[in-house]
Amino acid sequence: MSICSSSSSSSSSTKSWILHSLAVGAAVAVALGARAYLARSSKFRSRVIGIIPARFASTRFQGKPLVQILGKPMIQRTWERAKLAETLDQVVVATDDEKIAECCRSFGAEVIMTAESCRNGTERCTEALEKLGKKYDIAVNIQGDEPLIEPEIIDGIVKALQAAPDAVFSTAVTSLKPEDAYDPNRVKCVVDNLGYAIYFSRGLIPYNKSGKVNPQFPYLLHLGIQSYDTKFLKIYPELTPTPLQLEEDLEQLKVLENGYKMKVIKVDHETHGVDTPEDVEKIERFMRERNLA
Repeated sequence: MSICSSSSSSSSSTKSWILHSLAVGAAVAVALGARAYLARSSKFRSRVIGIIPARFASTRFQGKPLVQILGKPMIQRTWERAKLAETLDQVVVATDDEKIAECCRSFGAEVIMTAESCRNGTERCTEALEKLGKKYDIAVNIQGDEPLIEPEIIDGIVKALQAAPDAVFSTAVTSLKPEDAYDPNRVKCVVDNLGYAIYFSRGLIPYNKSGKVNPQFPYLLHLGIQSYDTKFLKIYPELTPTPLQLEEDLEQLKVLENGYKMKVIKVDHETHGVDTPEDVEKIERFMRERNLA
């Protein structure tokens, strides 16, 4: 079977239900200047682009964007879902790999080539946005390893950022399954009473005295999809990597550690992320059971 063999697909949508600064030295100076710059930004943020960052050389799963899921590469399934979102004016794939680029062009996706030196998806989105040469107010980083992501979730985080002018970033969480409590590939999140992120971790948070999962507590799982004010994206690469970001290997923490606000929405979503080769069989079984070919 070729890398980009195609077949018809459909999937049912579920409705979304919308719900500390540790910078030091030069990072503080950059952050202060960044706030002054952001203060001039428009609160309406009406022009929106969806960017799907994709790289071949993943440490956990080499070539993951091209893995076949019931006859289609995962990157194609993600792109097709993103195109259904009503708030996106444009959807592009940002990659540093020609094999991924060739595959995406074959099914009609617009591709922006980015540098191999991009350290994470946010930096890849930043470079892609610069190369596009068009002006957008919001950029949505759509994770390519959630091929069944709901378009309503994309729309939800865009609307959340549009409604929160004090935030530069928005993202989504859903209920954490007990069996995923200690899985470091499943990122957990805690939020305040106003729906702003407090912390993200690969470990279980909050962590109680017993050291066991509390079945009565509403733990939250981070879905990975996130949107940014594009003026903040220009600033992001200048921010020095932060201690918590490096320790947890989570780019969201650099945002929080530099004192920026991140809006979080809670959605009802059955996650099917692909982190390892073993996850492919699980998602294919799920799709067959629900006729989501």
